Formats: sequence, structure tokens, C-alpha cells
Amino acid sequence: MAAPMECPPALRHSRIEGFGTYRPTRVVGNDEICRSIESSSEWIVARSGIRNRRFASAEESLIAMCEAAGAAALDDAGVSPGQVDAVLVASMSYRLITPSLAAQVGARLRLPAPAALDIGAACSGFCYGLGLAGDLVRTGSAGRVLLIGAERMTDIVDPADRSTAFLFADGAGAAVIGPADTPEIGPVAWGSDGSQSDVIRMSHQGAPAGSPEQGAAPALLMQGPAVYRWAISQLTEVAQRAMKNAGVAAGDIDVFVPHQANLRIVESLARSLSLREDAVCARDVVEAGNTSAASVPLALAALRSQGLARRGDLALLMGFGAGLAYAAQVVRLP
Repeated sequence: MAAPMECPPALRHSRIEGFGTYRPTRVVGNDEICRSIESSSEWIVARSGIRNRRFASAEESLIAMCEAAGAAALDDAGVSPGQVDAVLVASMSYRLITPSLAAQVGARLRLPAPAALDIGAACSGFCYGLGLAGDLVRTGSAGRVLLIGAERMTDIVDPADRSTAFLFADGAGAAVIGPADTPEIGPVAWGSDGSQSDVIRMSHQGAPAGSPEQGAAPALLMQGPAVYRWAISQLTEVAQRAMKNAGVAAGDIDVFVPHQANLRIVESLARSLSLREDAVCARDVVEAGNTSAASVPLALAALRSQGLARRGDLALLMGFGAGLAYAAQVVRLP
């Protein structure tokens, strides 16, 4: 008879210990965007709520932004690189298949041989990663996890595409997930609808290796009205499921941080959830644009810096986008 496995005792709970962000230096207003598309600042604001966004320079690479956000998160959490066992990076704009972004970021931050994994869940990537990181800690597979959502959407968006050029932007946000005595990261409510994968997609695949074909680089395409209809009709139930999973009601939520897709979707979801009148709703999209996998941590960090999201608050986080993939969870803020 085989001997039973001897596993180390699992950590019962997990929590977010700290946040960090990196926002590119250059602020780009609507008037600059309108030089490349047939539009106006008024149309962009009416359609999306966006007034400004950040575009990364050549020096602000995806890896550099990840490193800066990750270092800030470690500092905020009071955690040293030697205490981190795994690094997860969510991004849809990293253009190399290998090596992984996570492995390179781990080396930049001098993490000692961390498990390293890239997450390809587009705008829901950070919330997917938070679910995974919380479970890694809770089961004892990692003592602490560094989770990063980072994008250079300007690398994959056609600046002349009227449906996407005004929406997307660059930036990075990170969180350290560690052990807790009480549950502070609720079970994730997640899923996907691959039958609608064509509504947000890349225009085409790149040419095969060794091929003489050149052509234009792949660019992001999006059917905005279809995404809007899906978001406002389907995602309320996902948020409600996340609250049920955590054993809380809408009236218990202090802070709502949905993916900053556009202001109309954000405000529609907030209304549909019947949150308290004094509950805070993130509207970082107005000044930051849609930063895909980076939008949730960037928006939450902005609320913390403004004193609108405080230690101990219950926050409902939600990511959604290409796939169509979605994820939501309730967390206690550090």
C-alpha cells in the first residue's frame, strides 16, 4: 500500500498586501487623437467619457512599466523580493510569444527563482490573476505572489481606427497577495463566451517565420456597440455572483472598481447593482483611458490616493473584455 503524501499545511486565507502603479509621463488629450481620426473631443466624451489618456514613450517599455509598478507594490506592502514565490503578469499587448513577460520581470526585480506565468485574458486579466494568486497562497503553493496588469495598447491599436484609437492607452498596476488570518479575497466569479470572440480581436496573424510576406502588423479591432450591449446585459449577474460567493450583499460594498472600458458602461453597471448612495465608483477612465489589464489596479490605486478607498473597505472588482472573458471578486482593501 502506497504511503500517503505528506503535504505542508495550507494557508487558510489570502489578502492583498499592497498596490503599485506606473502611469506613462505623456498625457494625450482628445484634440491630439482627433488629428488622426474624423471626430471631435465632444464626440469622444459623449461616446466614452474619456478626456485624456497616457501614451508610453520608447523608453517606457512594457517590461519597464511592469518593473516600476511591481517595485512600488512591494514597497507599499513592505515585502522584500526574497519573500515572493511567484509572479503573474496579465497583458494583451506583449508582442513576443516567448520568453514570458513574468519571467523577465521577476529577474528585473531580483525575485529568487519565482514561478512565472503570463495571463492572456485581455481586459479581465488582472481579476483572473487575482483569483489565481489568491488560490496559490491559500493552498500553500506560494507564500506570496506579485500580480501585475500592464499594457502598451498603443503598440497594437491603429491610430487611424476611429473605433479604437480614442479608447485605449498605456500603463501598469500591481498587487502583492499574501497570507491572511481571515478571508480577504472572495471566490472569483468568472467565465467566457467564445461564441462572441470576433467582437474584439486582432485583425490578422503575423506572417510565419521565414515567410517572404510582409504586410501591415496586426492591429486590434473592436465592434463597440456589440461589446456595450454584452456588457450591460450580462455583467450585472457576474457581479452579483461574486458578491454571493463572498457572502455579502450590494449594500455591503464600499467601493466598485469595474474595468475602465468606457464611462457609459461603468456607470450603467453601477446603477444596475443598486449599490449604496455613498458607495464609491471608479471613474479613472476619464483621465486614463482604457488600459485593458492594467485598468482595475490603476483605478483602485487612484481611489486610494484620493482618500476615496480606505483600509478595510470592501471592494467589488470586475474585469471584462476580449474572449469574451470576464471575472469578478470581492476583496478587503489593504
